[in-house]
Amino acid sequence: MNNPFNFSNFTRQSPKGIFVIYTNLLFKGIKVTWFLLILIIKDFSKIKELGATYFYLGLGAVLLFLLIRAYLTYKNFQFKVENNHFILKSGVLKKTNTAIPFHRIQNINFKQNIIQQIICVFEVSIETAGSSDTEIAIKALSLSKAKALKEIISKNSEFGKEFITNDNSKPFVRIGFLELFKVSLTENHLQNLFLFFAVLLGFYQQIEQIVDSLGKADSLDGFIEAKTNSVSTSFLFIFILLIALIIIAFLSSFVRIFLVHFNLSAYLKEDSFEINQGLLTKKTIVLKKQKVQNITISTNPFKKLVGISFITFKQAVSGEINKKKNKLIRIVGCKKEQVELIKESLFSVDEIENSEKKFSNNYYKRRLLLITFSMLTVLYVVLYFILNETTFLYSLILVVPLILFLIIKKVKKRYYKITDSMLLVSKGVFEAHLTYLEIFKVQNIKMKQTIFQERSNVTDLILQTASGKIKIPSIDIEDAIKIYNHTLYKVETSKTSWM
Repeated sequence: MNNPFNFSNFTRQSPKGIFVIYTNLLFKGIKVTWFLLILIIKDFSKIKELGATYFYLGLGAVLLFLLIRAYLTYKNFQFKVENNHFILKSGVLKKTNTAIPFHRIQNINFKQNIIQQIICVFEVSIETAGSSDTEIAIKALSLSKAKALKEIISKNSEFGKEFITNDNSKPFVRIGFLELFKVSLTENHLQNLFLFFAVLLGFYQQIEQIVDSLGKADSLDGFIEAKTNSVSTSFLFIFILLIALIIIAFLSSFVRIFLVHFNLSAYLKEDSFEINQGLLTKKTIVLKKQKVQNITISTNPFKKLVGISFITFKQAVSGEINKKKNKLIRIVGCKKEQVELIKESLFSVDEIENSEKKFSNNYYKRRLLLITFSMLTVLYVVLYFILNETTFLYSLILVVPLILFLIIKKVKKRYYKITDSMLLVSKGVFEAHLTYLEIFKVQNIKMKQTIFQERSNVTDLILQTASGKIKIPSIDIEDAIKIYNHTLYKVETSKTSWM
């Protein structure tokens, strides 16, 4: 197939990229100054005519500055393909030149946010397995030019043969509205509640700082105290508030799941997976099987009840994992047969599934009990000195059994299975997370032992892969040495490529 585009000379993205970059800069500015803007808009009627004029002039200057910056960013962003390298020039004041060899390119993905969908352009992200600063995002290319660029890189790097799935092929996973609703019901709503409280607390602190700067702190404290006293006498209001918070948690889970995983479909190809999803931001990800470091299958009692699991694919990342969260690719709402299909297409799992579970040493349970109850003791001592009463100690009747239950659940879900070629590691409390890893993909392995573990003849085994660490805590030293030696042997003798 002849490529209609010439990438041997430096080329720019679509001129529509100026608008995409400009809206990006506006969004970042609003994100930083949103609270200040709310205050200005709220009291805008109180601003004198001269002050309003200065405000409009300042706003115009800022918008003009961002437009000039967007144009210069567009103009200086040029790329080409030469000698099996992707070469990029970028920067406004600080100019940079980047050259990425094709063999280091891990994924080439397409993405569209709502602005890009409206103006019919695609963002092309070029992901590497190296450091986080070598990830490149071309903000605005036409679909034909984006496909042509991917075809050239793919052909020369043997990255893949095809980006857009043929219309005749059927997805092995397709998640509709009803399935997304089921997925949202099984989410960790308690986590969403904590996040909601954190946002409210941050919002309150900002209000408090502003009120304090205006000399109205006493009025705010009096208002809060009055409302608190009235609320404490109304059990009905507290009950309604609790129900409202639960509904908010459910709604926030559903909205997040719906926006991220809308119209999720996954296709299985000969050597890769193709995943399409997203509403406001549409993403198409081609995931090469060879470059999958490990997979984690997650489930919990609610997921089991509706018959679904989540599968997370982990690829090679740099040490700064937090900057590469988008490399954790997840398919939600998978049924059992779909999970088995994914596992079988990546690994030979029959032997590992039928092998014996090996649990952590009892030292692991004793350590959890000691740490947890030490912290609980400190907490209740502090509460006693603060409250100067003992009635709150009755809460231990509920707290202690709950803690014991959670520790038992955690210990039972902490096990591993190992065969000649595969390792399976399980962990979790309410949720169970099963990680499947081919042993030859381990980059580094070490045993870590405290003085207390040394007395009990146990150690922690830490396996470093290109996607992060996998830890097996508190196992017998004899078993750890066997796994350590076997892993080193498999890594040294394997001829299979994992990148």
